[in-house]
Amino acid sequence: MKRFTQLFQAVDATTSTNEKVSALQQYFHQEEPANAIWALYLLLGKTRKRLITSRALRDVFLQISDIPEWLFKDCYAQVGDSAEVIALLLRNTPIKTQAPRDLPLHRWMEEIIPTVKTAASDEALKHLIVSWWSSLEEFEIFVLNKVLTGAFRFGASNKLVIRALAAELNLSEAVLTHRLMGDFEPTVEFYHQLISDQDETDSPSRPYPFFLASAIDQTKFQAENMSRWQAEWKWDGIRGQIIRRADQVFIWSRGEDLVTHQFPELVDAFQILPNGLVFDGEILCWDGDRPLNFNHLQKRLGRKRVTQKVMADNPVHFIAYDLLEHQGQDIRQQPLCDRQARLLETLVSIDPKLVTASQSLTFTSFEELISLRQQSRQHGAEGLVIKASDSPYLVGRKRGYWWKYKVDPMTLDAVLIYAQAGSGKRANLFTDYTFALWKGEELVTFAKAYSGLNNQEIEELDKWIRRHTRERFGPVRSVDPIHVFEIGFEGIAESNRHKSGISVRFPRILRWRKDKSAAEADTIQTAFNLLAAGN
Repeated sequence: MKRFTQLFQAVDATTSTNEKVSALQQYFHQEEPANAIWALYLLLGKTRKRLITSRALRDVFLQISDIPEWLFKDCYAQVGDSAEVIALLLRNTPIKTQAPRDLPLHRWMEEIIPTVKTAASDEALKHLIVSWWSSLEEFEIFVLNKVLTGAFRFGASNKLVIRALAAELNLSEAVLTHRLMGDFEPTVEFYHQLISDQDETDSPSRPYPFFLASAIDQTKFQAENMSRWQAEWKWDGIRGQIIRRADQVFIWSRGEDLVTHQFPELVDAFQILPNGLVFDGEILCWDGDRPLNFNHLQKRLGRKRVTQKVMADNPVHFIAYDLLEHQGQDIRQQPLCDRQARLLETLVSIDPKLVTASQSLTFTSFEELISLRQQSRQHGAEGLVIKASDSPYLVGRKRGYWWKYKVDPMTLDAVLIYAQAGSGKRANLFTDYTFALWKGEELVTFAKAYSGLNNQEIEELDKWIRRHTRERFGPVRSVDPIHVFEIGFEGIAESNRHKSGISVRFPRILRWRKDKSAAEADTIQTAFNLLAAGN
């Protein structure tokens, strides 16, 4: 635990990529497998399971300290993290100190921390947590608190963690990334399989790392030979891989969630194919010749069981982009045009109502590409993905092979009516905003956004919010409805869960409209006009 905490501090203390990788590599060099596998488990964010709420942790602290709740809340407002606030305040909180627990990380994760589940009462839970706090140093308490609340985050990306481990083990980053996809077992046996220099038979359910498109540089792309490129519609669904191996079908989301049971129709459709196939594509809800809005797809996600009614109301469709494995062979290094030719051959026997190949769109000039992009919303797409016909299927986001060329966002001018403090480094600033549109003489909320303003604008708006607060509702403040902001979003849909009757996808602030008064903001009817135009 102590060495893991020291690693956390070393990485957190620098902004240098090389220093982060060096600290990680040194850790893996020194650490025994039983601890290293648990470190990977935490560093890669393989779980977000919460064993205890932040509120319960705070209540335990308040019971053993003489700090009033209002003061704790003020401290939280400055720090923005309960785990860190508790660790800091425990410096001056008299608790009975126990012998330091310099125990290995794997014992904490396998034996000690899971005992919170066995606490028979709140009092027993309190004694358990306090006994841990009293045996740890300040930063170790912080790390423990983050693990307990399922909020552990690390100051280095997964890519850097994998780079460090690959360098230490003299393994290919691509191979290691692939081995880390899918199911992760924090055991010594799994660690040895992970770091082996032998090519071993992978788990039949294991997906490949996803290849991602980068935002297009229009100026540079115009100099390309257009005959080398093809375009496909960019869909707003769930990117996923469908795997047919070992007489089974597995469906993985890009976020490495196994979602097989949420799409039984796709399982049945792919079950007729031979083993040794892996498809990359997009899962959407579909009606006729166009996608349904994302709200339909959300009704399937997270369900333990998908009923016949849910399937009927939210019919699913898979648009296959690529074929990554054929007859059990990894074909990712073959040119895209060859992979897609095999893809078309493979899909011949599948019901086209459930599965189709992505439509390849050709163009001979950049002007034709712009024209295609302008047609995106007519097809229910959010833009284009442009791919080099000779491109391999790589890992992560590698520039120069695949580009995304999204349509400009839909926009509405809305009035700021609520604000709330942010978290982390922005805990002492109001950075989370709620915006409203006019419905007659009333302002009706339609979206929340917290990104898009620069630091200077955030500070200016924060000072204004503090001076113009009307009411307080816990952490939320209502403010004078004066300021107008242009809000951009990727999609709009009807929603009976919102008072406005609409929901928007990925709202963000595009600019502060200081040139407009609140009376000039858009109306709910304008939003519905956008919805009608999009359909």
